[in-house]
Amino acid sequence: MQDITEKKIEKAVLAGLNADIFPAGENSTDETMDELEALLETAGGISVGRVLQNRASPDPRTFLGEGKVSEMRALMEAEGAALAVFDNELSPSQTRALEDDLGARVLDRSSLILDIFATRARTREGRLQVELAQYKYMLPRLTRMWTHLERQAGTSAPIGTRGPGETQLETDRRHIRRKISKLEEELSELRRARATERRQRVKNSIPVLALVGYTNAGKSTILNLLSGAGIDARDRLFDTLDTTTRRIKISDSASALLSDTVGFIRKLPHHLVDAFRATLEELKYADMILHVIDASSPAWPEQARVTDALIEKLGAGQTPRIEIYNKCDKPGPIPRPHGENISELSAVTGQGRDELLAMIERMLGLSGRIVRLLIPYSDSAVVDALHKLGVVQSADYAEAGTLLTAKLDTPLTAQYKKYIEKSGEMNDERA
Repeated sequence: MQDITEKKIEKAVLAGLNADIFPAGENSTDETMDELEALLETAGGISVGRVLQNRASPDPRTFLGEGKVSEMRALMEAEGAALAVFDNELSPSQTRALEDDLGARVLDRSSLILDIFATRARTREGRLQVELAQYKYMLPRLTRMWTHLERQAGTSAPIGTRGPGETQLETDRRHIRRKISKLEEELSELRRARATERRQRVKNSIPVLALVGYTNAGKSTILNLLSGAGIDARDRLFDTLDTTTRRIKISDSASALLSDTVGFIRKLPHHLVDAFRATLEELKYADMILHVIDASSPAWPEQARVTDALIEKLGAGQTPRIEIYNKCDKPGPIPRPHGENISELSAVTGQGRDELLAMIERMLGLSGRIVRLLIPYSDSAVVDALHKLGVVQSADYAEAGTLLTAKLDTPLTAQYKKYIEKSGEMNDERA
């Protein structure tokens, strides 16, 4: 017996335009349509057909052109689909015209992604960011919600019915603008809190690593592998929206904070990039970026290009970076590059984990050196801190304080420099 709580799967026909006038990144191809189908499935729908149109420029009214829209309507009626999803961004007037001609709801790629984000956000910050993006997307499209009143507002409309639609529309616009301002203020507060956290991390000399990459490249699985966090990582687009940060042990003497971030995708709505800027700007302040690439995907070169472009846009282009070719246990359709700052990894099997950690340690200058420290008894909190960091090799007690032998990385050496005995640096052989 079917579960009555089971969500009904919506049938949809996909549509895309490849226009001579479009920049290459905005055109629809079989590859971007496959990705759109995966997005639809993530949102709880199923594709029952697709239409891909080639023309010099988009039709001002129907985007695809009257003939192709008629073909699309016939396909939707034959398949019982009540939803049309476009791979390109539509103007508000094109959306209204298409809904009239198709007799169905119409979404573009941006609105579909926004819908997915709305169901994924869990933290307060994530929900605020998605809500802000939705309102900014909705504002120029409000007239679509009031077409029933617009039809009454002509010169032949009955007395008393002319104008209320426009009045309500302006009221809604003011309300949404107020909501946008309020959300931006709340996110500004969170941004200030993040800045305080960053200053504290700098004070504590804790390196910060940021995981970035195309959606579903395996970032959350890598976070689990390196930190043992046990975060739910599933094979679906945009499974992670809310930033997760965990402490990881790089070596016996070094540790760092590792942050997972929202996945990137082609044609990511600019409203979303703006709304998530408070979260994504963490990339700019990270000590290192770990760019995760799905090496098993035939589209990985384009996916890597999209991610690189967004990293540049967010002002993190100069941040030290390691490219991690994940899923290397699977056959790769395209040869993978090799180089000094390139890592091959299987986040599922753990293959390449130790090599990646050694690379991070080398690039951050975290290789430890063994030193002797004399810590006055009045500073016993320092002794506790070093024991918690797991860098203490031995401890003894003298009249002046606690004598520790410890392996310190470069940041810790700088942080506890005043306690290091001038003749107390040792080499690894003696240790």
